[in-house]
Amino acid sequence: MDQTPHQTLEQVFGFQHFRPLQQEIVERVIAGADCFVLMPTGGGKSLCYQIPALHRKGVALVVSPLISLMKDQVDALCACGVRAAYYNSSLGADKARQVLARLHQQELDLLYVAPERLMSAGFLERLEDVDIALFAVDEAHCVSQWGHDFRPEYIHLGQLRHLFPDIPLIALTATADEQTRQDIIQRLHLQGAKTFISSFDRPNIRYTVVEKQQPMRQLQDFLQRYPRQAGAEPAGIVYALSRKRVDDISAKLCRAGFRAAAYHAGLKAQERQRVQEAFLRDDIQIVVATVAFGMGIDKSNIRFVVHYDLPKNIESYYQETGRAGRDGLEAEALLLFGYGDIAIARSLIEQGNNPEQVRIELFKLNAMVGFAEPLTCRRRTLLGYFGEHLATDCGNCDLCLNPPERYDATKDAQKLLSCVYRTGQRFGAKHVIDVLRGSTAQRIIDLKHNTLSTYAIGKDQPQEGWNSLLRQLVHLGYLRQDVANFSVLKLTEAARPILTGAEQLTLSRPRIKAVTKKQPKKRATDLDYDEELLTQLKQQRKHIADSTGVPPFVVFSDASLIEMAHYLPRDETAFLQINGVGQHKLKRYGEDFLHLIVTYCSDKIFVEPDVD
Repeated sequence: MDQTPHQTLEQVFGFQHFRPLQQEIVERVIAGADCFVLMPTGGGKSLCYQIPALHRKGVALVVSPLISLMKDQVDALCACGVRAAYYNSSLGADKARQVLARLHQQELDLLYVAPERLMSAGFLERLEDVDIALFAVDEAHCVSQWGHDFRPEYIHLGQLRHLFPDIPLIALTATADEQTRQDIIQRLHLQGAKTFISSFDRPNIRYTVVEKQQPMRQLQDFLQRYPRQAGAEPAGIVYALSRKRVDDISAKLCRAGFRAAAYHAGLKAQERQRVQEAFLRDDIQIVVATVAFGMGIDKSNIRFVVHYDLPKNIESYYQETGRAGRDGLEAEALLLFGYGDIAIARSLIEQGNNPEQVRIELFKLNAMVGFAEPLTCRRRTLLGYFGEHLATDCGNCDLCLNPPERYDATKDAQKLLSCVYRTGQRFGAKHVIDVLRGSTAQRIIDLKHNTLSTYAIGKDQPQEGWNSLLRQLVHLGYLRQDVANFSVLKLTEAARPILTGAEQLTLSRPRIKAVTKKQPKKRATDLDYDEELLTQLKQQRKHIADSTGVPPFVVFSDASLIEMAHYLPRDETAFLQINGVGQHKLKRYGEDFLHLIVTYCSDKIFVEPDVD
């Protein structure tokens, strides 16, 4: 290819500038060097191997863990005029033969394959007669046992460096702590590769954590804040722990008037495919899913992600919340943090047969709980886990926008700790709180706990308040929860100075609603635009997407449409200045969108925006 990488970026992919680190990575891979890239979701990892694939001789082989992810990537590349395909079990015999024929006839720039297929003896034999431009290992954390999504089939990819010593190899991931990074480098034999670590920060995502109290009502209250008129509905994902809960949440949302659908491994493959396609095409607004959903979703215009249950680790949380706002526009991540979720997650982990893996997973769960504790800026805690440090608070999380109310919790803590002691340290959270609040349940009467000195001394506070206090005492180390023994609560040695009054305790009051910003920021694009025109552009995009059989975001992202609604391009030259518009998309879609904009502007009186 005669053009420069920057010209490829502009003419093929429609972007005016490289993001941080992209250009150096691209140039090194084009030169034949190995790279290890750690870049957040939405940070532009894919371009780091896609552009080199167009500049090096041969085909780039991209290892991807999920069929759906391959399809989305290939659809997007083909929409830009790139010769791309995938080779996996979803293809029928005829389609598979056609893809292999294109591979051997050197008619492909990129081929996406699953790790087990790439490393099969038959496929490796095929590659002996093929010019290979590079190997790209996407979602590289799957190779590490320390990674949150370890996949045994990824381990064999370590042979690539020995089998193809002269072919550049680039490994990419969005989520890896220091231990996972070193494991990836060792397993893929990338000791000589340069490591590129981009910022983990996604400043457009607002992180919010609220106490889980009546979670279905909390979820619906959150969703009601978003517009629901046709053409303006934002897309979102709600993650839940179990298949049963996913089905239940989805059904209740549908009854409440939301366009929602369930997705989990218990559904038939055909139904899962239908839901995923409907979500990608904006035919449904919300997918309620287990963590089986989303890793393969390259949808750029997801506006919110809700965790109905606590994730098991920060890596999963970061990756799942990162599916929101990939287009750089404002997005929200809401976590409903429940006391019982911690006990359930810990119990599931401790059932594992591998003591080392159990230790690793418990460590990661404790880090996740630490993130949810309302103490400091969420973003500083999140980034700190990955070794990145912010000098100041972020200003775009619930704790920055509305700091939690602090209060002297010493007396309440004494009441609760004393009640745990008086009941013999033999009962769980519900029973202890029932005693505190003066419940007349038959079990309390039978046990004579209604005669204890702590009976009903907490009746002036709601159950939610005692739940919050109890949870904080557990995670500050004053109480221990015996998960192996029905989650019985027991005092620790640290509780003694609280009970004797030798130590004061200041805690945060529980927060059960997602707060709104004190002073709403400008849109992430900092562009003012005509809302009516944007709606029409989205409708036009949907019409084109449906007629050509691709998801709307493959045609243009929301960010591109917002730029159109702001700059109002009237000719091809101006249209090419919109980010996301390359030569191929100009030819395919330019006439339709330009006609809409010109027609709309002719019916309106506009003050032309200043264009730098």
